[in-house]
Amino acid sequence: MKLPKLILKNLFRHKLRTGLTILGITIAILAFGLLRTVVSAWYAGVEASSSTRLITRNAISLIFFLPLSYKDKIRQIPGVKNISYSYWFGGIYISEKNFIPNFAVDSKTVFELWPEFVLPEKQKNDFLRDRKACVAGRKVAEKFGWKIGDTITLKGTIFPGNWDFVLRGIYRGAYKGTDETQFFFHWEYLNESLKKTAPDRADRVGWYVVGVTNPNLASEVAAAIDRTFKNSLAETITETEKAFQLGFVSMTEAIVVAVQIVSVVVIIIILAVMANTMAMTARERIGEYAIMKTLGFGAWHIAVLIFGESLIIASMGCALGIGATFPAAKAFGDAMSTYFPVFNVQMQTIYMDIAATFVVDVAAAVFPAWRAAKLRIADGLRRIG
Repeated sequence: MKLPKLILKNLFRHKLRTGLTILGITIAILAFGLLRTVVSAWYAGVEASSSTRLITRNAISLIFFLPLSYKDKIRQIPGVKNISYSYWFGGIYISEKNFIPNFAVDSKTVFELWPEFVLPEKQKNDFLRDRKACVAGRKVAEKFGWKIGDTITLKGTIFPGNWDFVLRGIYRGAYKGTDETQFFFHWEYLNESLKKTAPDRADRVGWYVVGVTNPNLASEVAAAIDRTFKNSLAETITETEKAFQLGFVSMTEAIVVAVQIVSVVVIIIILAVMANTMAMTARERIGEYAIMKTLGFGAWHIAVLIFGESLIIASMGCALGIGATFPAAKAFGDAMSTYFPVFNVQMQTIYMDIAATFVVDVAAAVFPAWRAAKLRIADGLRRIG
């Protein structure tokens, strides 16, 4: 009898145990994949950052503003290609649970600095022509059922009152990792209102986004910007967009580390399940292994039987777990889109699933295989009956 056929026969001799082991591995791989996807989602903003964009903010804190007059001074610095600005609006749609990242932006330059926000030309023109117009990402528009032409009202928190906007565009991401949950409108619309209600807060921006001509010049341009405003009333800190995003991630680093630790614990659980199954299997078949040796089977034949059975069980559980990860991640991402605007299973996660399965397969089978290979025929025969 050929070894592959013998492995398959041994595999389902205890159907319940094999089935439960495969189910356990499936659940563990699914949990591991989701946890690793959470970690990837945490760094999604960092991964999507452009090497040609710099962020200039107030040196004290992001909550302090910068004068609009800085725009022209920054534009004159060598290496600056284009410049835009944003202002965190902090509006609420209907209730606090409907969190939407919403910004007042420089409408004329926003699509130059963020080419990954893809908007049809007609919608872009409509947005530029209407001072009360807004643009929303595809995911947030689908979530709330918004359509072009709808009036959307946000309740201001930083800027009190009800603010009405007309949806003129719905953008899509050019890449899989592009955030499609943002909402932005004309900074001029906000500024005109502030000139009437709070003149001291007018002509201010939250931060500048600076496009550089060459990524290699980023550090030089950043240093030049900060030197320009040194000893001013509003000194600046300029950093790459990636460093800016990492600053937010570092605030929750303890959570990220905890998730990573839990993902490792899941792998240890898989190993324990597989090791227990293979140990029981090898122990029950000691007499059979002894008889096989008397028939001429060598130690490596016995080892192949054990490793082969372990590999099939682990591979089946891994395949089912990976297959279940994608729909589970989609459902989780839709439910948690407020906190994870980009929640996609990365190929790196799949590779880690496969690598973890291989490690578990080898680690679980190596000791039972070694014991069975070293088994003396006389000792094995004593176990029969």
